[in-house]
Amino acid sequence: MNAPRLGPTNGLAIATPLPDILPDVRRPTGAIGFLRRYPAIAVGGGLLGVMIFVALFAPILGTVDPTAIAARLRTREPSALHWFGTDMLGRDLYSRVLYGARVSLIVGFSVAALSSIGGLAIGLFSGFFRAMDAVVMRVMDGIMSIPSILLAVALMALTRGSVGNVIIAITIAETPRVSRLVRGVVLSLREQAYVDAAITCGTRTPVIVLKHILPNALASIIVQATYVCASAMITEAILSFIGAGTPPFIPSWGNIMAEGRALWQVKFYIVLFPAIFLSMTVLAVNLLGDGLRDALDPRMTKAA
Repeated sequence: MNAPRLGPTNGLAIATPLPDILPDVRRPTGAIGFLRRYPAIAVGGGLLGVMIFVALFAPILGTVDPTAIAARLRTREPSALHWFGTDMLGRDLYSRVLYGARVSLIVGFSVAALSSIGGLAIGLFSGFFRAMDAVVMRVMDGIMSIPSILLAVALMALTRGSVGNVIIAITIAETPRVSRLVRGVVLSLREQAYVDAAITCGTRTPVIVLKHILPNALASIIVQATYVCASAMITEAILSFIGAGTPPFIPSWGNIMAEGRALWQVKFYIVLFPAIFLSMTVLAVNLLGDGLRDALDPRMTKAA
């Protein structure tokens, strides 16, 4: 051990500086650091990116016409020629599953966007204008009292089966839930001091809503939109499975599983592959939503 040395002027004993034992910890910054802090966003976003890639580039991923019927190739098991096998009409399941990703993603993203916009408008209006809050929310409560899948089935029974009608039906069923969330956030934000200050300064109500309320409510809306997207994908698959969704000639995961349920015990792969793709897509969206919740809500952020 080194002996203390004397100072040059005042004769005080000065200890020899100790070497650094632990190096300084440098946290990664930028996009890599963000993804390392929120792995759910990395995993969920990566899986969702793969599904989007599959949906966009399905025609060049070794697929054939998903509606082409070949009676001599009926119910063939997975092989080098047909990776996922064939269905009861001889159609290539690999092609049908990849093209089915388009239907689920279109429905999920469309319902998430439309219900978020509609719920945002209703929630802002009812949450900030108390005179209309009771009437608007009672209407929303009435719609929410009906299970979303039953409401979607009833709406589809009034129209013909198509992707557009499925989007409209699920959007109507999901919008009240978004509006309830937005209303709750607005009721909390309107009591904040900065809103009172804006009112005291004579700021007009539309300006207060757009500049002070809306920006602070966007984080909750974005997170809710991911869960709505996942729920819409499941609802679309259920509607197609029971014959109330997209027409049978459109390759969707729900239609594929519906066509294979009669042969489940002997040809389980007809149901297995679309079910795996549906589960992975819903899991990806839910993981992305959990990660965004942690990133956007300061109360959920892990201590550094």
